Amino acid sequence: MGFHTLDDFDLHGRKVLLRVDINSPVDERTLALEDGSKILSSVPTIREIVDRGGKVVVLAHQGRPGDYDFIPLNEHANYLSRYLGRKVRYVDDIFGGHALKAIDAMAEGECVLMKNVRYFGEEQASRSPEEHARSDLVKILSPKFDIYVNDAFASSHRSHASLVGFTAVMPSAAGRLLEKEIKTLSEVFQSPSRPSTYIFGGKKLSDALSAIEKLVTKDSVDHILIAGLAGYGFLWCLGKAVGAGTEDLIRKDVAEGDVERAKRLWTDHADKLILPSDAAVDEAGERREYAIGSLPEAASVLDIGEDTIARFVDAVMHSKTIFLSGPPGVFEREKFARGTEALYAAIVESGAFSVIGGGHSSAAANKLGLMDKFSYCSTGGGALERFMLGKSMPVIEALKESAKRF
Repeated sequence: MGFHTLDDFDLHGRKVLLRVDINSPVDERTLALEDGSKILSSVPTIREIVDRGGKVVVLAHQGRPGDYDFIPLNEHANYLSRYLGRKVRYVDDIFGGHALKAIDAMAEGECVLMKNVRYFGEEQASRSPEEHARSDLVKILSPKFDIYVNDAFASSHRSHASLVGFTAVMPSAAGRLLEKEIKTLSEVFQSPSRPSTYIFGGKKLSDALSAIEKLVTKDSVDHILIAGLAGYGFLWCLGKAVGAGTEDLIRKDVAEGDVERAKRLWTDHADKLILPSDAAVDEAGERREYAIGSLPEAASVLDIGEDTIARFVDAVMHSKTIFLSGPPGVFEREKFARGTEALYAAIVESGAFSVIGGGHSSAAANKLGLMDKFSYCSTGGGALERFMLGKSMPVIEALKESAKRF
Protein backbone atom coordinates (compact mmCIF):
# COMPACT_ATOMS: atom_id res chain seq x y z
CA MET A 1 0.00 0.00 0.00
CA GLY A 2 3.05 2.23 -0.04
CA PHE A 3 3.36 2.75 3.72
CA HIS A 4 4.68 0.80 6.69
CA THR A 5 2.43 -1.21 9.01
CA LEU A 6 3.07 -2.74 12.43
CA ASP A 7 4.41 -5.81 10.64
CA ASP A 8 7.50 -3.81 9.62
CA PHE A 9 8.72 -3.03 13.15
CA ASP A 10 10.02 -4.81 16.24
CA LEU A 11 8.02 -3.24 19.06
CA HIS A 12 9.62 -4.96 22.05
CA GLY A 13 10.94 -2.39 24.48
CA ARG A 14 10.17 0.43 22.02
CA LYS A 15 8.32 3.61 22.89
CA VAL A 16 5.47 4.10 20.45
CA LEU A 17 3.57 7.35 19.92
CA LEU A 18 0.10 6.40 18.70
CA ARG A 19 -2.44 8.83 17.21
CA VAL A 20 -6.02 7.54 17.28
CA ASP A 21 -9.46 9.04 16.61
CA ILE A 22 -11.72 8.35 19.60
CA ASN A 23 -13.83 11.48 19.11
CA SER A 24 -17.16 10.33 20.56
CA PRO A 25 -20.75 11.58 20.96
CA VAL A 26 -21.18 13.65 24.14
CA ASP A 27 -24.37 14.33 26.11
CA GLU A 28 -24.77 18.11 25.94
CA ARG A 29 -26.38 18.24 29.39
CA THR A 30 -24.07 16.00 31.40
CA LEU A 31 -20.94 16.14 29.15
CA ALA A 32 -20.66 12.36 29.57
CA LEU A 33 -19.80 10.12 26.63
CA GLU A 34 -22.88 8.58 25.01
CA ASP A 35 -21.18 5.80 23.07
CA GLY A 36 -17.83 4.01 23.18
CA SER A 37 -17.80 2.31 19.77
CA LYS A 38 -15.20 4.70 18.30
CA ILE A 39 -12.97 4.05 21.30
CA LEU A 40 -13.40 0.31 20.91
CA SER A 41 -12.22 0.50 17.28
CA SER A 42 -8.77 1.67 18.43
CA VAL A 43 -8.26 -1.23 20.84
CA PRO A 44 -6.76 -3.85 18.46
CA THR A 45 -3.78 -1.63 17.63
CA ILE A 46 -3.17 -0.66 21.26
CA ARG A 47 -3.47 -4.27 22.40
CA GLU A 48 -1.03 -5.49 19.76
CA ILE A 49 1.57 -2.87 20.69
CA VAL A 50 1.47 -3.63 24.41
CA ASP A 51 1.25 -7.41 23.85
CA ARG A 52 4.40 -7.18 21.72
CA GLY A 53 6.22 -5.44 24.57
CA GLY A 54 5.88 -1.87 23.43
CA LYS A 55 5.28 1.20 25.58
CA VAL A 56 2.47 3.23 24.03
CA VAL A 57 1.52 6.87 24.51
CA VAL A 58 -1.79 7.79 22.89
CA LEU A 59 -2.62 11.17 21.38
CA ALA A 60 -6.27 11.90 20.54
CA HIS A 61 -8.78 14.71 20.29
CA GLN A 62 -12.36 15.29 21.38
CA GLY A 63 -14.51 18.05 19.88
CA ARG A 64 -13.25 21.47 18.83
CA PRO A 65 -12.25 24.41 21.04
CA GLY A 66 -15.36 26.43 21.80
CA ASP A 67 -17.81 23.55 21.28
CA TYR A 68 -19.67 21.87 24.15
CA ASP A 69 -18.04 18.52 23.41
CA PHE A 70 -14.50 19.88 23.74
CA ILE A 71 -13.79 17.98 26.95
CA PRO A 72 -10.86 16.16 28.63
CA LEU A 73 -10.11 12.54 27.81
CA ASN A 74 -10.22 11.03 31.29
CA GLU A 75 -13.50 9.21 30.58
CA HIS A 76 -12.04 7.94 27.30
CA ALA A 77 -9.18 6.45 29.35
CA ASN A 78 -11.72 4.61 31.51
CA TYR A 79 -13.36 3.15 28.40
CA LEU A 80 -9.97 2.06 27.05
CA SER A 81 -9.08 0.44 30.39
CA ARG A 82 -12.31 -1.55 30.34
CA TYR A 83 -11.94 -2.65 26.72
CA LEU A 84 -8.26 -3.54 27.04
CA GLY A 85 -8.61 -5.29 30.38
CA ARG A 86 -5.63 -3.33 31.72
CA LYS A 87 -5.13 0.11 33.21
CA VAL A 88 -4.76 3.02 30.81
CA ARG A 89 -3.42 5.99 32.73
CA TYR A 90 -4.68 9.45 31.86
CA VAL A 91 -2.15 12.29 31.97
CA ASP A 92 -3.60 15.80 31.88
CA ASP A 93 -0.74 17.21 29.81
CA ILE A 94 0.51 16.93 26.23
CA PHE A 95 4.21 17.81 26.07
CA GLY A 96 4.91 19.74 29.29
CA GLY A 97 6.97 18.59 32.26
CA HIS A 98 4.23 16.35 33.65
CA ALA A 99 3.84 14.57 30.29
CA LEU A 100 7.59 14.10 29.79
CA LYS A 101 8.01 12.70 33.29
CA ALA A 102 5.21 10.17 32.66
CA ILE A 103 6.80 9.11 29.35
CA ASP A 104 10.24 8.60 30.92
CA ALA A 105 8.77 6.47 33.71
CA MET A 106 6.82 4.07 31.46
CA ALA A 107 7.28 0.33 31.84
CA GLU A 108 7.09 -2.34 29.16
CA GLY A 109 3.46 -3.00 28.12
CA GLU A 110 2.17 0.23 29.67
CA CYS A 111 -0.36 2.54 27.98
CA VAL A 112 -0.84 6.24 28.72
CA LEU A 113 -3.46 8.56 27.22
CA MET A 114 -2.47 12.23 27.02
CA LYS A 115 -4.62 15.37 27.28
CA ASN A 116 -6.92 16.33 24.37
CA VAL A 117 -4.36 17.26 21.72
CA ARG A 118 -6.51 20.12 20.46
CA TYR A 119 -5.54 22.07 23.56
CA PHE A 120 -2.33 22.63 21.59
CA GLY A 121 -3.08 25.87 19.75
CA GLU A 122 -1.34 24.92 16.49
CA GLU A 123 -2.84 21.42 16.25
CA GLN A 124 -5.55 22.25 13.74
CA ALA A 125 -3.48 24.52 11.51
CA SER A 126 -3.54 23.21 7.95
CA ARG A 127 0.18 22.87 7.20
CA SER A 128 2.49 20.43 5.47
CA PRO A 129 4.16 17.64 7.47
CA GLU A 130 7.47 19.50 7.27
CA GLU A 131 5.89 22.70 8.61
CA HIS A 132 4.17 20.84 11.45
CA ALA A 133 7.45 19.09 12.26
CA ARG A 134 8.78 22.47 13.39
CA SER A 135 6.02 22.86 15.99
CA ASP A 136 6.71 22.47 19.71
CA LEU A 137 4.48 19.40 19.79
CA VAL A 138 6.67 17.48 17.35
CA LYS A 139 10.05 18.93 18.38
CA ILE A 140 9.53 18.09 22.07
CA LEU A 141 7.81 14.69 21.77
CA SER A 142 9.54 13.04 18.79
CA PRO A 143 12.93 12.50 20.54
CA LYS A 144 11.12 10.55 23.25
CA PHE A 145 9.84 7.86 20.88
CA ASP A 146 11.15 5.19 18.54
CA ILE A 147 8.11 4.83 16.26
CA TYR A 148 5.06 6.90 15.35
CA VAL A 149 1.84 5.01 14.50
CA ASN A 150 -1.26 6.61 13.00
CA ASP A 151 -4.52 4.72 13.44
CA ALA A 152 -6.88 7.71 13.04
CA PHE A 153 -8.65 6.91 9.77
CA ALA A 154 -11.63 9.13 10.64
CA SER A 155 -9.22 12.11 10.71
CA SER A 156 -7.04 11.04 7.80
CA HIS A 157 -8.45 13.78 5.57
CA ARG A 158 -6.93 16.44 7.83
CA SER A 159 -3.37 17.82 7.79
CA HIS A 160 -3.06 18.54 11.51
CA ALA A 161 0.09 18.59 13.61
CA SER A 162 -0.37 15.31 15.50
CA LEU A 163 -1.62 13.58 12.34
CA VAL A 164 1.18 14.37 9.86
CA GLY A 165 3.98 16.23 11.68
CA PHE A 166 5.73 13.22 13.22
CA THR A 167 5.90 11.36 9.90
CA ALA A 168 8.48 13.88 8.66
CA VAL A 169 11.00 13.19 11.43
CA MET A 170 10.68 9.57 12.54
CA PRO A 171 9.85 6.03 11.38
CA SER A 172 6.06 5.80 10.98
CA ALA A 173 3.41 3.18 10.36
CA ALA A 174 -0.31 2.74 9.89
CA GLY A 175 -2.16 1.07 12.75
CA ARG A 176 -4.40 -1.94 12.21
CA LEU A 177 -7.62 0.10 11.92
CA LEU A 178 -6.20 2.48 9.31
CA GLU A 179 -4.71 -0.43 7.41
CA LYS A 180 -8.03 -2.33 7.44
CA GLU A 181 -10.07 0.72 6.42
CA ILE A 182 -7.88 1.32 3.37
CA LYS A 183 -7.95 -2.34 2.29
CA THR A 184 -11.70 -2.77 2.81
CA LEU A 185 -12.80 0.50 1.24
CA SER A 186 -10.48 -0.05 -1.74
CA GLU A 187 -12.24 -3.36 -2.34
CA VAL A 188 -15.69 -1.77 -2.09
CA PHE A 189 -15.03 1.21 -4.33
CA GLN A 190 -12.42 -0.12 -6.75
CA SER A 191 -13.11 -3.83 -7.27
CA PRO A 192 -16.50 -4.87 -5.84
CA SER A 193 -18.06 -8.26 -6.47
CA ARG A 194 -21.13 -7.75 -8.63
CA PRO A 195 -23.95 -6.92 -8.67
CA SER A 196 -22.96 -3.99 -6.45
CA THR A 197 -25.35 -1.61 -4.69
CA TYR A 198 -24.55 1.73 -3.03
CA ILE A 199 -27.08 3.30 -0.68
CA PHE A 200 -27.16 6.95 0.37
CA GLY A 201 -29.59 7.81 3.13
CA GLY A 202 -29.64 10.68 5.62
CA LYS A 203 -27.06 12.81 3.82
CA LYS A 204 -27.03 16.37 2.64
CA LEU A 205 -27.96 16.48 -1.03
CA SER A 206 -24.76 18.27 -2.16
CA ASP A 207 -22.54 15.65 -0.47
CA ALA A 208 -24.58 12.79 -1.90
CA LEU A 209 -24.46 14.23 -5.43
CA SER A 210 -20.65 14.38 -5.37
CA ALA A 211 -20.41 10.73 -4.35
CA ILE A 212 -23.07 9.64 -6.84
CA GLU A 213 -21.36 11.50 -9.71
CA LYS A 214 -18.14 9.65 -8.92
CA LEU A 215 -19.73 6.21 -8.65
CA VAL A 216 -22.39 6.22 -11.34
CA THR A 217 -19.96 6.26 -14.28
CA LYS A 218 -18.15 3.13 -13.08
CA ASP A 219 -18.98 -0.11 -14.87
CA SER A 220 -18.58 -1.95 -11.55
CA VAL A 221 -21.52 -0.04 -10.00
CA ASP A 222 -24.92 -1.58 -10.71
CA HIS A 223 -27.39 0.26 -8.46
CA ILE A 224 -27.42 3.48 -6.44
CA LEU A 225 -30.30 3.81 -3.99
CA ILE A 226 -31.02 7.31 -2.69
CA ALA A 227 -33.27 7.93 0.32
CA GLY A 228 -33.39 10.19 3.36
CA LEU A 229 -33.19 13.92 2.77
CA ALA A 230 -30.84 13.30 -0.15
CA GLY A 231 -33.41 11.11 -1.91
CA TYR A 232 -36.34 13.46 -1.47
CA GLY A 233 -34.05 16.40 -2.30
CA PHE A 234 -33.17 14.64 -5.55
CA LEU A 235 -36.87 14.25 -6.34
CA TRP A 236 -37.42 17.95 -5.56
CA CYS A 237 -34.67 18.83 -8.05
CA LEU A 238 -36.61 16.83 -10.64
CA GLY A 239 -39.69 18.96 -9.98
CA LYS A 240 -41.55 16.58 -7.65
CA ALA A 241 -43.51 17.96 -4.69
CA VAL A 242 -42.23 16.39 -1.45
CA GLY A 243 -44.05 18.51 1.12
CA ALA A 244 -43.33 22.05 2.32
CA GLY A 245 -41.67 20.83 5.53
CA THR A 246 -39.26 18.66 3.57
CA GLU A 247 -38.62 21.35 0.98
CA ASP A 248 -37.67 23.88 3.68
CA LEU A 249 -34.88 21.55 4.83
CA ILE A 250 -33.75 20.88 1.27
CA ARG A 251 -33.48 24.58 0.43
CA LYS A 252 -31.22 25.15 3.46
CA ASP A 253 -28.75 22.62 2.09
CA VAL A 254 -28.99 22.87 -1.69
CA ALA A 255 -26.01 24.55 -3.34
CA GLU A 256 -25.87 26.49 -6.57
CA GLY A 257 -25.95 24.09 -9.47
CA ASP A 258 -27.32 21.12 -7.49
CA VAL A 259 -30.63 21.11 -9.34
CA GLU A 260 -28.92 20.89 -12.70
CA ARG A 261 -26.50 18.25 -11.39
CA ALA A 262 -29.41 16.07 -10.25
CA LYS A 263 -31.29 16.52 -13.52
CA ARG A 264 -28.20 15.63 -15.53
CA LEU A 265 -27.59 12.51 -13.44
CA TRP A 266 -31.18 11.39 -13.93
CA THR A 267 -31.08 12.02 -17.68
CA ASP A 268 -27.81 10.17 -18.17
CA HIS A 269 -28.04 7.37 -15.58
CA ALA A 270 -31.66 6.70 -14.66
CA ASP A 271 -30.99 3.00 -15.28
CA LYS A 272 -28.70 2.88 -12.22
CA LEU A 273 -30.52 5.26 -9.87
CA ILE A 274 -33.41 4.11 -7.67
CA LEU A 275 -35.35 6.95 -6.03
CA PRO A 276 -38.22 6.84 -3.50
CA SER A 277 -41.67 6.28 -5.00
CA ASP A 278 -43.56 6.98 -1.76
CA ALA A 279 -43.01 8.45 1.70
CA ALA A 280 -44.16 8.20 5.32
CA VAL A 281 -45.26 11.29 7.26
CA ASP A 282 -46.57 12.01 10.75
CA GLU A 283 -50.28 12.72 10.97
CA ALA A 284 -51.55 13.25 14.52
CA GLY A 285 -48.83 10.95 15.86
CA GLU A 286 -49.52 8.16 13.37
CA ARG A 287 -47.55 6.94 10.37
CA ARG A 288 -49.28 7.65 7.06
CA GLU A 289 -47.88 6.82 3.65
CA TYR A 290 -48.40 8.64 0.36
CA ALA A 291 -47.16 8.15 -3.19
CA ILE A 292 -44.81 10.83 -4.51
CA GLY A 293 -47.07 13.41 -6.11
CA SER A 294 -49.85 12.84 -3.56
CA LEU A 295 -48.16 14.08 -0.39
CA PRO A 296 -50.05 16.64 1.74
CA GLU A 297 -48.89 20.15 0.87
CA ALA A 298 -47.29 20.86 4.27
CA ALA A 299 -45.81 17.38 4.80
CA SER A 300 -42.44 16.60 6.34
CA VAL A 301 -41.13 13.24 5.11
CA LEU A 302 -39.77 11.01 7.89
CA ASP A 303 -39.27 7.64 6.18
CA ILE A 304 -39.54 5.77 2.91
CA GLY A 305 -42.85 4.02 2.26
CA GLU A 306 -43.67 0.35 1.67
CA ASP A 307 -43.36 0.49 -2.13
CA THR A 308 -39.90 2.07 -1.88
CA ILE A 309 -38.91 -0.44 0.78
CA ALA A 310 -39.89 -3.32 -1.53
CA ARG A 311 -37.91 -1.90 -4.47
CA PHE A 312 -34.85 -1.20 -2.33
CA VAL A 313 -34.94 -4.63 -0.69
CA ASP A 314 -35.21 -6.33 -4.09
CA ALA A 315 -32.04 -4.58 -5.31
CA VAL A 316 -30.22 -5.43 -2.08
CA MET A 317 -31.20 -9.11 -2.11
CA HIS A 318 -29.68 -9.53 -5.58
CA SER A 319 -26.37 -7.88 -4.65
CA LYS A 320 -22.97 -9.30 -3.79
CA THR A 321 -21.44 -6.01 -2.56
CA ILE A 322 -23.38 -3.40 -0.59
CA PHE A 323 -22.26 -0.05 0.77
CA LEU A 324 -24.56 2.07 2.94
CA SER A 325 -24.00 5.64 4.10
CA GLY A 326 -26.88 6.97 6.16
CA PRO A 327 -30.19 5.35 7.18
CA PRO A 328 -33.21 5.97 4.90
CA GLY A 329 -35.42 7.54 7.57
CA VAL A 330 -35.71 8.96 11.07
CA PHE A 331 -34.97 5.63 12.75
CA GLU A 332 -34.84 7.26 16.21
CA ARG A 333 -38.66 7.44 16.10
CA GLU A 334 -40.16 3.97 16.34
CA LYS A 335 -42.96 4.50 13.81
CA PHE A 336 -40.50 5.81 11.25
CA ALA A 337 -37.80 3.19 11.69
CA ARG A 338 -39.53 0.72 9.35
CA GLY A 339 -37.46 1.62 6.29
CA THR A 340 -34.19 1.38 8.20
CA GLU A 341 -35.18 -1.90 9.85
CA ALA A 342 -36.22 -3.51 6.56
CA LEU A 343 -33.19 -2.31 4.62
CA TYR A 344 -30.67 -3.32 7.30
CA ALA A 345 -32.31 -6.74 7.70
CA ALA A 346 -32.18 -7.30 3.94
CA ILE A 347 -28.49 -6.35 3.78
CA VAL A 348 -27.69 -8.89 6.48
CA GLU A 349 -29.90 -11.58 4.93
CA SER A 350 -28.43 -11.05 1.44
CA GLY A 351 -25.10 -12.56 2.47
CA ALA A 352 -23.34 -9.86 0.44
CA PHE A 353 -20.06 -8.27 1.44
CA SER A 354 -21.53 -5.31 3.31
CA VAL A 355 -19.95 -2.08 4.53
CA ILE A 356 -21.67 0.72 6.42
CA GLY A 357 -20.14 4.11 7.07
CA GLY A 358 -20.93 7.24 9.05
CA GLY A 359 -22.04 7.86 12.62
CA HIS A 360 -25.79 7.67 11.99
CA SER A 361 -25.41 4.41 10.06
CA SER A 362 -23.53 2.84 12.96
CA ALA A 363 -25.97 4.25 15.53
CA ALA A 364 -28.86 2.63 13.67
CA ALA A 365 -26.97 -0.68 13.47
CA ASN A 366 -26.30 -0.51 17.22
CA LYS A 367 -29.93 0.24 17.99
CA LEU A 368 -31.10 -2.69 15.87
CA GLY A 369 -28.47 -5.04 17.36
CA LEU A 370 -26.96 -5.68 13.93
CA MET A 371 -23.53 -4.06 14.20
CA ASP A 372 -21.67 -7.38 14.18
CA LYS A 373 -23.78 -8.72 11.30
CA PHE A 374 -22.23 -6.42 8.69
CA SER A 375 -18.95 -7.37 7.06
CA TYR A 376 -17.39 -4.06 8.07
CA CYS A 377 -18.35 -0.80 9.78
CA SER A 378 -16.18 2.14 8.76
CA THR A 379 -15.28 4.74 11.37
CA GLY A 380 -14.97 7.48 8.76
CA GLY A 381 -17.30 10.37 8.05
CA GLY A 382 -15.56 13.12 6.12
CA ALA A 383 -12.58 10.82 5.57
CA LEU A 384 -14.82 8.13 4.10
CA GLU A 385 -16.41 10.61 1.69
CA ARG A 386 -13.02 11.91 0.59
CA PHE A 387 -11.72 8.38 0.04
CA MET A 388 -14.88 7.51 -1.90
CA LEU A 389 -14.28 10.47 -4.20
CA GLY A 390 -10.70 9.39 -4.82
CA LYS A 391 -9.24 12.57 -3.34
CA SER A 392 -5.84 12.82 -1.71
CA MET A 393 -5.74 11.87 1.99
CA PRO A 394 -3.07 13.89 3.87
CA VAL A 395 -2.41 11.21 6.50
CA ILE A 396 -1.98 8.46 3.94
CA GLU A 397 0.27 10.60 1.77
CA ALA A 398 2.37 11.55 4.82
CA LEU A 399 2.79 7.88 5.77
CA LYS A 400 3.88 7.04 2.22
CA GLU A 401 6.48 9.83 2.24
CA SER A 402 7.71 8.67 5.64
CA ALA A 403 8.15 5.12 4.30
CA LYS A 404 10.48 6.52 1.64
CA ARG A 405 12.55 8.40 4.25
CA PHE A 406 12.79 5.70 6.92
